[in-house]
Amino acid sequence: MNRISERLVKLNHCSEISWNTIYHLLKSDPTLSHFSTTRNLTPKLQQELEKVFDTNFVEEQIVQYEYNQIKTITYFDPLYPSLLKEIYQPPWVLYVKGDLSLLQSKKKLAIVGSRLATSYSKNVLSTIIQELIAADITIVSGLASGVDAIAHKQAIANGGKTIGVIAGGLFHIYPKENLELATTMMNNHLVISEYPPTSKPLKWQFPMRNRIISGLCNGTLIVEAKKKSGSLITANFAVNEGRDVFAIPGNILSPYSTGPNQLIQQGAKAVLEAKDILEEWNY
Repeated sequence: MNRISERLVKLNHCSEISWNTIYHLLKSDPTLSHFSTTRNLTPKLQQELEKVFDTNFVEEQIVQYEYNQIKTITYFDPLYPSLLKEIYQPPWVLYVKGDLSLLQSKKKLAIVGSRLATSYSKNVLSTIIQELIAADITIVSGLASGVDAIAHKQAIANGGKTIGVIAGGLFHIYPKENLELATTMMNNHLVISEYPPTSKPLKWQFPMRNRIISGLCNGTLIVEAKKKSGSLITANFAVNEGRDVFAIPGNILSPYSTGPNQLIQQGAKAVLEAKDILEEWNY
C-alpha cells in the first residue's frame, strides 16, 4: 500500500469525517503528504485524526483485517472497479473479502427488491437466474433479507458468482439470519463494505450502500418493491449513473409490485424472461 492509500485508509477510520471533507483534503493536497490536523475541523474530528495519525491504532486494525483475509482497496488502487469510479461520491476505500477477480467481471447485474419478498420473487428468480449465470453474468445484491438473499442463493445454487454489498463492517453482518450465507460468500464469492470491518451498521448506511450496488453494475433489476422502498433508491442511483434499469412486472393489486410497475411506466425495461436482459446487452 502506497503512502496516499495508507493515509486515505487512516482518514476512512475517522467516524466523524465526511466524504466531502476527504475530497477537499485531497483537492488541496492530492498526495496527503502534508496533511495536518490544524485545519478548520470540529474538535471531535481533530481528536479522531490525532488518534489515527499519531498512534498505531489503524496499523493494528489492519493486521487484524489481514489475519481475517480482508483486503483494503482504495480509490487509487488498480483493483478499484472502474465502473464504481463513475458514480456520485464513489467510496474512498473498499474493504473486501473473497474472490477479488469478481470486481473485474465484464457483466454484473444488481438484483434488489423487498425484504418481505413473496413466493413470486423466488419463483421469478429461480426461472431467470440460471440463464443469466449461463451467460457469465455476476449477480450483485445487498445481502439483506428477502429478494437480496434469494438472488445470492440462486446464483450460488446455479453455479454462478455473486457479490454482496453491506452496510456496516465485515465483522458485523446484518441481518444475523444471513451470516451463514455471508460466510459462504466470503469464502467463495465476494462481500464488500465501504466501512471499516469493526463498524456496526447504522440506519443511514443502508440507502448509501445502494449507490455501490448499482454503481458496480451494468444494470439493476427490481423484482418486488413497495412504492417507497430502498430498492427504488437503488433504481434511482442506477438512472443517475446512466446504467440500465430493468423491472419485473407484477400483480397490480399487490403492494409489492407497485414499485416495479411504476418503474416500467417511467421507462424501465419490463423483464418477462432472462432474454430481455441478455438482448439488451447483446448476448
